[in-house]
Amino acid sequence: MNVGMGYEDHYLSEQEVHDLLAAGLERLDVDNQQVVIIIPDSTRTAPIPLMFRHLTELLQERVARLDFLVALGTHPFMSEAALNKLVGITTEERGTRYKDVGLYNHQWDTPETFVTVGTISRAEVEAITEGMLSMEVPVTVNRRVVEADLVIVCGPVFPHEVAGFSGATKYFFPGVSGSEVINFTHWLGALITSMRVIGQATTPVRDIIDQAVDFIETPRFFCNMVVTHHGMAGLFFGDYKDAWLKAVELSSKLHIRYVDRRYQRVLSVMPELYDDIWTAAKGMYKVEPVVEDGGEVIIYAPHIDEISYTHGKVLDAVGYHVRDYFVKQWDRFKDQPWGVLAHSTHLRGVGAYDVESGIERPRISVTLATRIPRERCEALNLGYLDPDAIDLDAWRGREDEGLLFIPRAGEQLYRLKG
Repeated sequence: MNVGMGYEDHYLSEQEVHDLLAAGLERLDVDNQQVVIIIPDSTRTAPIPLMFRHLTELLQERVARLDFLVALGTHPFMSEAALNKLVGITTEERGTRYKDVGLYNHQWDTPETFVTVGTISRAEVEAITEGMLSMEVPVTVNRRVVEADLVIVCGPVFPHEVAGFSGATKYFFPGVSGSEVINFTHWLGALITSMRVIGQATTPVRDIIDQAVDFIETPRFFCNMVVTHHGMAGLFFGDYKDAWLKAVELSSKLHIRYVDRRYQRVLSVMPELYDDIWTAAKGMYKVEPVVEDGGEVIIYAPHIDEISYTHGKVLDAVGYHVRDYFVKQWDRFKDQPWGVLAHSTHLRGVGAYDVESGIERPRISVTLATRIPRERCEALNLGYLDPDAIDLDAWRGREDEGLLFIPRAGEQLYRLKG
């Protein structure tokens, strides 16, 4: 029942997108059903207005109810105006043409949002993680998913620092998940390290996510997009593995850049869809594999003035550190949110920590060139540069000198050839 199309050298037309969606939906039993479509928030590059328009056109007259649920994970809630902008409609259209279409944030801070669908056993966790973790993991998910007759995930696929690649089942966990699976999967990814996970189709984190999704009885289908900020190169619609793996294959070709050398310094220029360091940290994750030992990644984002709108207080308390800083002092940190600890290690990168001396040795330096003050950067164990003192033009075309300039960082993964 899978349908799909993708190109390496050009983009799908709107008619092709429409026809693929129509062909995929025609094969589903949607008539008089309650359908929930899970979509990303504004921190992901994706033509959500295009998809919203076509999906509502194709479904609205057939279904009993149509709701769109934004997979926030633990990202900040979107205002009504922001939700309308996300799907490309006006306030007037929201109250008229789309008045019967639900558009909701995932209310990750509200217990009533969730229903428990199962528990991943200790034995299963030990097997999947090869003994790295030993515990039960309760699986809770947004109740809209459980109460629906059918769920369609509509989101882009990119290399991802925790799961290997984003998309598909990841929109359930962590997208519309309770904290248990979010914290567990992110910490598992941190233990393995982003350097080893990112850009891999098969990972222990993805295996845990898939195990959690198996507890959801609602039929699930996946609309996997492969996009750049220029357009949609591929759309693969159908059941999970076949459709998602085709998207991963195309994403691997479009979103991974192989280079001949490592670089001493990297300037990652972050687009404005990342509005705090929690999301803009992708400027580090995606280039870490090609930075020299002792090198530096500069996250350049003059529009950012906050570490994390959701988790800033916790990060101010724990700082940014390599994995072993936390692992070797686990009694000190084990009660902090594991997902926040994971983010800390991902941004700081791989490195070592000596308990006896208290000396931490990150492999590379990470510097923020943002509106976050020097004092806060240094307290967080990060470097600081004044963004106004950086001449972007002076960075261009200097790869032979060991300087890598990335004008729109965060989505393309850099790897060494060979």
